[in-house]
Amino acid sequence: MRDLYRRLGIARHATPKTIFRAAERCDNHSLKADAMCALGDPARRRDYDDLHALLSDLGRLRAGLGMTHAPHWQGDAANDFSPAPERIVARQELLTNKLEIALRRHQTRWRRGAWLTLAIAIGLAAAYAAGRWLI
Repeated sequence: MRDLYRRLGIARHATPKTIFRAAERCDNHSLKADAMCALGDPARRRDYDDLHALLSDLGRLRAGLGMTHAPHWQGDAANDFSPAPERIVARQELLTNKLEIALRRHQTRWRRGAWLTLAIAIGLAAAYAAGRWLI
């Protein structure tokens, strides 16, 4: 299914007059016929808008999971409901960043433990010295 709004170059909330003008300017006869059939009638347009919202949500979900089409499919009708490639952050990138942060924390964990142990040792030594001094 094609995204008629994207193909006609109009906003989703366009007026019927704008849709009619965009369809008339369109050179592709099958796209023009689809647009007039699906968007020309208010009842069909509501049905199309519901389906459009569902397909857009699925496209964003696919992109969020890193399941985008190959670059040679960009612009094809099969990819109409996916976000543009420059806006997609691959899931692998997000997971790699999280793993790098966890690794850095793990590698510096011994330093934090060493400082804590040193602070406790100094505190105990100071308490022992204070106790010996008071006696």
